[in-house]
Amino acid sequence: MTYESNINKKQVTVALDIAKKSHDAVVEFPTGKRISMKVANTSEGYRLLLERCRPEHHQIRVGFEPTADYHRNIAYWLSQHDCECFLVSSLSSARAREMLYGTWDKNDRKDANVVLYLLNQGLMQPFHDPLISGIFDVQEISNTYHQITLARTRCMNSLFNHYVSLYFPEIERFFNSTRASWFCRFMLKFPTPASITRYRQETFVKRAWDIVGRKVEKQRLLIDIYQTAQQSVGLPVPTDGIAIETFKLQLNRFYELDQQRAALEQRADSFLSSRPDYQHLKTIPGIGSIIALMIIAESGDLSRFGHYRQYLNYCGFNLSTIQSGNRKNQYHLSKRGNSRLRYAFWLAATSAIRQRENSFREKFQRYISKDPSNKDLCRKGRTAVAAKMARVAHALVKSGTDYQSFYEFSHGT
Repeated sequence: MTYESNINKKQVTVALDIAKKSHDAVVEFPTGKRISMKVANTSEGYRLLLERCRPEHHQIRVGFEPTADYHRNIAYWLSQHDCECFLVSSLSSARAREMLYGTWDKNDRKDANVVLYLLNQGLMQPFHDPLISGIFDVQEISNTYHQITLARTRCMNSLFNHYVSLYFPEIERFFNSTRASWFCRFMLKFPTPASITRYRQETFVKRAWDIVGRKVEKQRLLIDIYQTAQQSVGLPVPTDGIAIETFKLQLNRFYELDQQRAALEQRADSFLSSRPDYQHLKTIPGIGSIIALMIIAESGDLSRFGHYRQYLNYCGFNLSTIQSGNRKNQYHLSKRGNSRLRYAFWLAATSAIRQRENSFREKFQRYISKDPSNKDLCRKGRTAVAAKMARVAHALVKSGTDYQSFYEFSHGT
């Protein structure tokens, strides 16, 4: 008798197909008997499920396929009532459903039976609840920051692709950084070329002096803007018209989102500053406050991964290939892991290889040395650096040490 069958003799297994308002459940008892039921997404529904599963106080293990965030409530409730919760992957469910039923057709009851099959085969992973593991607040900061950044980017694209291109297209060349908040304040004060050229050049410079903040050669910048406004091809709309009012509405919205993002960055840094893993991650070249926030939010406790290869698999940086007979394809990234983690390490790698002296830049230079102009080779080089950075991040957090700078560069050779 296998270990898995011994477990089944002593435990009640519950498979859930997660939905928004109610979940489909298939319950298998130690005797082999199965029942199906609908579980309302309410505390009463959860209580009824637990009563049906524990007539003899057996241990309960619950499996489900993550669906948006709808599984989080019932998983937390069940874990608080001494149930073991497990995740099954969407890919495993799809393949198992096709194998068991010989069709791609699906319904809730069928999906619950597929989850039950995967549980009985041991093809699942433990569910680490963010609220219980203590990273719930970190995840919420990261998710909120992500949503604010997306909204800000959409608003910025709307500003430059519509409003600015109509009223003052030449001003866009002065927007040289997405963090240039002075530009938004300036456009609120001077939304059109006419709002600038109605003053003499000296008067305009005085009025805009404090708005643009601290700048190198500020006088030259403002004179350049004034001369650009004189040659603008923007539409001659009145500065007190409805069109400019709507333009300013979008400018105000963009400015508010920019301020919210900056405030959230400061809040995240102060909230995480006492965490050792956060401090260790920030010592890696290319990883700042926000990327470290994303890594912790998506990874949880990195030390729970016993080997760095497990962490690379979790990120989706593991290599895979297709082999059949004498035919074998080239290795490529599986991309079966956490896409936001890959994105975080990709951003960190891109930042690190732009710096002057670190081992990540050195690895990238070695990777592309055969043909630096080959864009596909450069892309693969960045991916290799991102995978190395994930490996280094896991090692630093697990060992509780800071990143040591590249030996040759650190000794000035």
